[in-house]
Amino acid sequence: MKSLDQKLTEIKRSPSSRAFIIADAKDADMAFGVRAPGPRGYLSMRGERPARFSPEVWTRGEYGYRNLPEFLDIIREVVHQGLIDIMLMSAYVNEQLTIKDGLFRDSAVTPAARANDATDVWAVRHGCYTSEPAQPFRTASIDQIQCGKIECDRSSGEFPGANLGLYSVTFVNDLQQDRETLLAFKAFREEAERKKFRYFLEVFDPNVQSGVAPEKLGEFINDNIIRSLAGVPESGRPLFLKIVYHGPRAMEELAQYDPNLAVGVLGGSAGTTYDAFRLIHDAQKYGARVALFGRKINNAEHQLAFIEMLRLITDGKISPEEAVRAYHGVLAAKKIKPRLPLEKDLELTPQAMSYDSGTAPARSQRPKSEVGTAKPEARNSGWPVLSNGAPDFEKMNAAQRGAYDRHRLTQKFG
Repeated sequence: MKSLDQKLTEIKRSPSSRAFIIADAKDADMAFGVRAPGPRGYLSMRGERPARFSPEVWTRGEYGYRNLPEFLDIIREVVHQGLIDIMLMSAYVNEQLTIKDGLFRDSAVTPAARANDATDVWAVRHGCYTSEPAQPFRTASIDQIQCGKIECDRSSGEFPGANLGLYSVTFVNDLQQDRETLLAFKAFREEAERKKFRYFLEVFDPNVQSGVAPEKLGEFINDNIIRSLAGVPESGRPLFLKIVYHGPRAMEELAQYDPNLAVGVLGGSAGTTYDAFRLIHDAQKYGARVALFGRKINNAEHQLAFIEMLRLITDGKISPEEAVRAYHGVLAAKKIKPRLPLEKDLELTPQAMSYDSGTAPARSQRPKSEVGTAKPEARNSGWPVLSNGAPDFEKMNAAQRGAYDRHRLTQKFG
């Protein structure tokens, strides 16, 4: 049995259990394209798989991102380590590793694929899609995730690919927009039930100005989750949720509402190592049962050691502060230079631990009474802000808007 299924069973059977699900989210090629594999500072034991660049165009140092073969090697290495429970991938990477390689056949790790890619994750360079309200869209079909082709043979009920997917919705507090999002979710949910395809649900903060004060976003998201799933019987409900961590009150409110619905948190922006370790510790303390970390793992100086510290924290064997020190000890032993010195890496940064998405209500929709209620952005946000700390979209140039969009998307993809 996969560790995911064992832990879900244990969580339902014993609310006091420390069982905790960790997912490595390596699906960002459905958002960032070429940049998705991350910086080349960390490679697997297999090492570099160099591409053939024309020397008159590139130097190797100028091309700072891993290529796909290097990225696949890292995924293989993480799966073989066996400390995560879910490996989330794009449908194409799922085909390469799950269907063709059989990577998960004898592993306790469950493969999963991103089942939709709404427009708020279209974070291509020089694009402007992410600045518009999220529109529902699906590239991959359920059949393509399960068996790598347009129609699966369903006679046996078993498939060579992943039978678990992430479906993402983004509520923006606009009636027509949110209705379209829910109609698309309904169609997916019904197809998934017919095809016995399991999924978990990501409910992300508004990607545009919404009219909801940042300190109220946790309530807005919690109510949308419960309202949207209230009409869904158990056969069509998600295995668990993936949401932004909006702090202890919002987490406890949602986690305590229905013990049968496991709540998970996404990783957010990279920040310091302590940011990541403190986030998973606090989320678990206040009711989370799952964490899906993408960028926080993918940008780590040593991914395997980073994952090991996450597991030690959720098992209750080490504190976040101790984990940072232990992690730096591993880096020193391996002669790997850390991104930050230890004293800096032990800091909790405002941006990484802010519990709102940083979005502000659209001026055309924003009631005057809400002006000044937003939580301040990080001091070094990289874009202009209003006197109340909310982003000032009118004063942003193209580069600053791009920086703001990247910040929001790193929260979505960890």
